[in-house]
Amino acid sequence: MVTTTVLGLPRIGPKRELKFALESHWAGRLSAAELLEEAAAVRADLRGRTVRAGLSQIPVGDFALYDHVLDMALVLDAVPDRFTGLRDDRLALAFAMARGRPDGQGVAALEMTKWFDTNYHYLVPELQPASRFAYVWRKHVELFQEAMAQGHDARPVLLGPLSFLALSKPTDPAATTSALLDPLLEAYAALLADLASSGVREVQLDEPVLVLDADEGTGPALTRAYGRLRAAAPSLSLWLTPYFGEIAPDLLDRVLDLPVDVLHLDLVRGPDQLERVLARLPADLDLSLGLVDGRNIWITDLDRAVAAAERAAGQIGPERLAIATSCSLLHVPYGLATETALDPDVRSWLAFGEEKMAEVALIGAALEQGQSAVAAELAANREAHRARLESPRVHDPAIRARARAITPEMTRRGAPYPERRVLHQARFDLPPIPTTTIGSFPQTREVRLARAAFRNRTMAPSAYQRFLQAETEKAIRRQEAIGLDVLVHGEFERNDMVEYFGERLSGFAFTAGGWVQSYGSRCVKPPIIYGDVARPSPMTVEAAAFAQSLTTRPVKGMLTGPVTILQWSFVRDDQERQETCRQIALAIRDEVADLEKALIGIIQIDEPALREGLPLTRAARPSYLAWAVECYRLAASGVRDDTQIHTHMCYAEFDDIIDSIVALDADVISIETARSAMKLLGSFVETTYPNEIGPGIWDIHSPRVPGIAEMEGLLLRAVEHIPADRLWANPDCGLKTRGWAETEESLVHLVQAARNVRRRLAA
Repeated sequence: MVTTTVLGLPRIGPKRELKFALESHWAGRLSAAELLEEAAAVRADLRGRTVRAGLSQIPVGDFALYDHVLDMALVLDAVPDRFTGLRDDRLALAFAMARGRPDGQGVAALEMTKWFDTNYHYLVPELQPASRFAYVWRKHVELFQEAMAQGHDARPVLLGPLSFLALSKPTDPAATTSALLDPLLEAYAALLADLASSGVREVQLDEPVLVLDADEGTGPALTRAYGRLRAAAPSLSLWLTPYFGEIAPDLLDRVLDLPVDVLHLDLVRGPDQLERVLARLPADLDLSLGLVDGRNIWITDLDRAVAAAERAAGQIGPERLAIATSCSLLHVPYGLATETALDPDVRSWLAFGEEKMAEVALIGAALEQGQSAVAAELAANREAHRARLESPRVHDPAIRARARAITPEMTRRGAPYPERRVLHQARFDLPPIPTTTIGSFPQTREVRLARAAFRNRTMAPSAYQRFLQAETEKAIRRQEAIGLDVLVHGEFERNDMVEYFGERLSGFAFTAGGWVQSYGSRCVKPPIIYGDVARPSPMTVEAAAFAQSLTTRPVKGMLTGPVTILQWSFVRDDQERQETCRQIALAIRDEVADLEKALIGIIQIDEPALREGLPLTRAARPSYLAWAVECYRLAASGVRDDTQIHTHMCYAEFDDIIDSIVALDADVISIETARSAMKLLGSFVETTYPNEIGPGIWDIHSPRVPGIAEMEGLLLRAVEHIPADRLWANPDCGLKTRGWAETEESLVHLVQAARNVRRRLAA
């Protein structure tokens, strides 16, 4: 039989049950035992869905309460010394590593960054030069036994050793993690031996780093690692699963020689690798074909997928094949069953998690039983593709004509930054190290209930507008009392920084329950870009103008940038991504122009996803960066010289895109640096970033209030490298998820820290 499977599953629950359980536990309303019971129920539900979809094997062990990379660090005892006191309580230890210690001890969380080029955030393991790993948590055995007890054929999933090291961070900046491979392998060997002795037959080892550009040490390390793992558990069938692209060409021969039993190929992002692999495939190596996209939500072209499967089966036999998703389904919503409000045409073009599992099973059935056995399903799929291709709702000639008319002049500011800076100082008269926030303020229960009532039509539009204006006025008065220099309106009308804009642009569709995990309990509901994009009317001008009318201090207009709207949506796959991005950029450009007309003098266009969109291979990066920068500048450049443009980026490594960040030509950039203790500022120092910069001095993802001295210390560290007249003080990110009490106290500390540093510098 052909194995049908997926590489991983979503884990938040179809109605975000795990999210709410986590937050109740952190608030003290749910015990640890009750939290674990809820997590077990989410897993049981997931397994039932795989059975109903017709899969023959399911993954286990990829489930995590917060993050699978964090869990692997806990399995391997890769715990920084500052958390040693919590070792006897694994749950408390995990949450402290993820969120910091809120008990006044000032213990910082692990750094967090993006998982390859996705919007999922993982916790970065910290490794000391003398780290000694040990297999201390039988998580994968426990979850395997749980699944088997429920009658499932289960395959444990581990993050592979090369990827674990590559995603980790040495605590010594001069050190590398490669020297730790051998002790790490001993811990992995103990884990695999335990799995084998517990009745496991197959183990999936995820190695997404194998699709990255390989350095000279990667190949030998790969051979050494998998030789050691094979020796540790000779009875196990080892699946090697790279994904997010094709296997690096320099590594392919070595990968094919590894002592593993199944090699996975991501044939969505790397379709051309199938022929190269089949030409060199050893007789004792089976294949897993990733034919269904685990990252986007469009239906699979089943004719093409079945043809690829038949091509492989014709050469090596169907018994040596598994049909799978390209990667884990962590990145897509659970299923379409609840999306009854979606337009029927658009809905017919979509496949969420459950539908993707069914597609995998259907491809397997076509391979085993012949296409005639699934002829009706193939015909329906063919018709849906035809309808989407020909739909007038997808293509708008006027929008396309406007995009074709873009000129280079539309992407350039009128004057260079030094001249603009003089005009900004004259217009705003800000002190050295101005203080501001990133944009959003706490989304309280009252705010969420009012928004839900408005959406459900139980609150009249006029009443909702009065509510929003009252919340905005309270936020303005709070900011004035705290002493912030540049204010924001608070974004109380926005459910999400991308969805809000998508709801006001043409070419977007929205789901009722299409949630995916971003990190921990944080979930997002990405819009679906199915057609050409334009802005029918202003989106933020009324709220910004109202806020500005309440105060004499400048209020920032707050927009999400075109690249981030693109990256944090499910994007149409029937045209180049850059074409869609240019359409979005023109829509944001129109909004910027209207904000300026409404006398909003500072406009922030956030691009936290700019780094996230960077292709995983160096050869593909220049093209992406060129059009990404062009789109940002297209959105931002149609303003007067005395209008100040800000941008914001967070939770990313900036070294490899710093030149492109400079090329954005934003007057001010704010970045996340508190969690990394200003280390991320290094990229901007080495490149001598020419404009103004606001390095975050408050890690808003950790539930603790930083003291004045802590923030002052971070600012003084920044002043060592950035001239004070080009420095701003701000939190790392928006404050949507924080409470008002901690927000006000932390911002009071931030303002006082900035004032203290000003006095020091003036002395």
